[in-house]
Amino acid sequence: MTATPSAPPPYVPAHGLLKGKSVLITAAAGGGIGYAAAKRCLEEGARALMLSDIHPRRTDEAAQALAKEFPQAQVFGQVGNVAVEADVQALVDAAEDKLGGVDVLINNAGLGGSKRVVDMTDEEWNKVLDVTLTGTFRMTRAVLKKMQPRGRGAIVNNASVLGWRAQKEQAHYAAAKAGVMALTRCSALEAADYGIRINAVSPSIVFHDHLRKSAPEALLNELASREAFGRGAEAFEIANVMVFLASEYASYLVGEVISASSQRS
Repeated sequence: MTATPSAPPPYVPAHGLLKGKSVLITAAAGGGIGYAAAKRCLEEGARALMLSDIHPRRTDEAAQALAKEFPQAQVFGQVGNVAVEADVQALVDAAEDKLGGVDVLINNAGLGGSKRVVDMTDEEWNKVLDVTLTGTFRMTRAVLKKMQPRGRGAIVNNASVLGWRAQKEQAHYAAAKAGVMALTRCSALEAADYGIRINAVSPSIVFHDHLRKSAPEALLNELASREAFGRGAEAFEIANVMVFLASEYASYLVGEVISASSQRS
């Protein structure tokens, strides 16, 4: 049985959840979760934000669009690849310098694909794991070194329903996202010793332009029909959870992975 599709909810007004905070977000150019999170953070009062992506033109365009929409805040774009340690160090150093320290890190970078295990090459497996899991580890490690001496901060990781749910042709992505969940739980216990919170959101299917271009419409509709509301999530709905986890409203959450769907098989 599938759910009857419901309409997306209205956009929630801001409540100043991140007032005065500085935010660093990876993979935030374009129209997906990262950009939605960047916009939501600025709406919620972030004083400064740096967004990063591997695409120079899209990174510049995203930063310029947000700077124009939120002139009261400082907005910066920085090209960087979370699969390259030198890029990670340069990104974190730039964010620390330009933002005056990073209060919130949102690890949004991830890479997917569809391939059966029997046909998957080592290169295809390693590429997804390197960006999605090891990239999250690299960013977390680099930012924790800056946050720990200050004794505060919040890190929000983007996991996935596939960290729990089995799906054909998704072994590499599912393994990476399950790893993000485990990384979240373990690193959170270590970071809590320094007053830093690490949590994650686990979205199910989220409709945005890149997904619509990269996956067959019939498959997307079939996956959406399985969800409790009979539809895929809007990017801003996941961004809302990220902002909550980054805010002081989540002050007692440590190593949690928040489900943003029904998580049904």
